[in-house]
Amino acid sequence: MIRVDAAWFAVEPLDMRAGVDTALGRVVSVFGEARAHHAYLFINKRANRMKVLVHDGFGLWLYEGSFIRAGATADRGLALSHEQLQALVVGLPWQRLDERTKIRVL
Repeated sequence: MIRVDAAWFAVEPLDMRAGVDTALGRVVSVFGEARAHHAYLFINKRANRMKVLVHDGFGLWLYEGSFIRAGATADRGLALSHEQLQALVVGLPWQRLDERTKIRVL
């Protein structure tokens, strides 16, 4: 399992044909640098596919998959909590979650 300490969501769409080098270039241009144990999430123009670039401290991992977008308000990128990342991937309204809000089964 790859350790992820922080997740960042880049709001501007990324071409899903992009490889590791292009995704890394976007990370550096949007967030300033690629930090170890951080995940960087990108969506396509139709907002139905996601690429995730993870720096594991030794190298880079690039994942791609489908998801349901809940919307975004930032201009370029924003930090996500673990709860927000989980909600985003399954299509829940991740923007309404903050550190004090928890989803629990009763």
